[in-house]
Amino acid sequence: MDALGQHVVDRGVAVAGAALAELGEASLLGLDQATVADSLVALSALEAQVAELKHRVVAHAAEVRVEEPTGATTTATWLAHATRTTRRAARRAVHLAGALERFAVLRAGLAAGRVNLEQAQVVVRALEELPDDVPSWVVAEAERALVELAASHDADDLRVLGDRVLALVAPEVGEAHEAKKLADAEKDADRATKLTLTPDGSGRVHGRFVVPELHAAMLRKMLMALVVHDRPAAADAATETHEADEADEADEADETDGAVLGGGPPRRTTAEELGRAFCELLERLDGREAPKVGGTGATVVVTMSLETLLGGLASAVLDTGDRVAAHTARRLACEAGIVPVVLDGKGQVLDQGRAQRFFTRAQVIALGARDGGCTAEGCRTAAWFCHAHHDDPWSTGGRTDLARGRLLCPSHHRRVHDPAYEHRITGDNRVVFTRRT
Repeated sequence: MDALGQHVVDRGVAVAGAALAELGEASLLGLDQATVADSLVALSALEAQVAELKHRVVAHAAEVRVEEPTGATTTATWLAHATRTTRRAARRAVHLAGALERFAVLRAGLAAGRVNLEQAQVVVRALEELPDDVPSWVVAEAERALVELAASHDADDLRVLGDRVLALVAPEVGEAHEAKKLADAEKDADRATKLTLTPDGSGRVHGRFVVPELHAAMLRKMLMALVVHDRPAAADAATETHEADEADEADEADETDGAVLGGGPPRRTTAEELGRAFCELLERLDGREAPKVGGTGATVVVTMSLETLLGGLASAVLDTGDRVAAHTARRLACEAGIVPVVLDGKGQVLDQGRAQRFFTRAQVIALGARDGGCTAEGCRTAAWFCHAHHDDPWSTGGRTDLARGRLLCPSHHRRVHDPAYEHRITGDNRVVFTRRT
């Protein structure tokens, strides 16, 4: 600090630095809750004041070309090296410093500690994104409005408000601007829309997609509906052998949607749950409503041997040329959206699926009224989200009637066809699963 000159800024920085140095070893014992709260609020305001001074000095550094003595090419390059920050952060600082020179109301709010640095960056972005043809008085009103809103809104809220600030200060201008902005954004999203599916040769396909916000919202709601309604209740854990597996999956969660089940605490939504929900969504789609291609449209045709349908281990073949496990083929044979083609030992077609294989809508409604939802022990998935299942496989002579049918949620319907589990039906018409050893 002794090297600082006699300019008022140098003296102020020296005094502030000395004061903070004294606090470096200060004990925090004795600070009660109210004092701690007040101190944190005051420190946040102090941070904003220091940030304003720093960026004002950065703006002046650009004017006097502080980088020239060192041979640095830009002020940002010099700043990054001198302060040991990244060039990205230094460029942002130089940009914000220049913006604060133009937006005096915002700079004053930062200097007074009423606006923090994060809020200031958001306000600058909002003001700089206003159309070039907006009158200067509208820009000034937008700046004033956002600085006032900063008193009661954080940076995330300000980002949303900033996108619509014209609607606040100049509704007619804002409406036209927003309409154009949304139309341009939708065109850009439409041009960027894509999906890639890449098989890795081990039975898995990796994909990435870019879709417009509208379709992302539709997909997200569908997937979350499947995730929430497909989760077994947390109660009766002792009777549900697979809940330990689901707990392990929850521990590996990598994103949170805050879904709440039955009034309980929020649960983390795992990528595995969303992935299974996406598969369930695809299985629920009715390919008959899609345009026809090659005679069958988007309906998947599963070709399997009679032995496979009756419980054999031989795989089945999709009409895309891909192969699926035998137990998956048997499960798909229960679904109305899938066309099963069964071959005898000579490869001749024995069955191509018949309407009476599947429960009618009236029967499904009756099953819902009787079962009330998934009949797996401990599961409380609502009836409207369940599949109708044959207790006696239709392929072995089972009848499509209410007496030998039941509702199972998607997860338990998969499990009832999973060879890794066996199941039994209790006296009160509940299905209990046990993992095979």
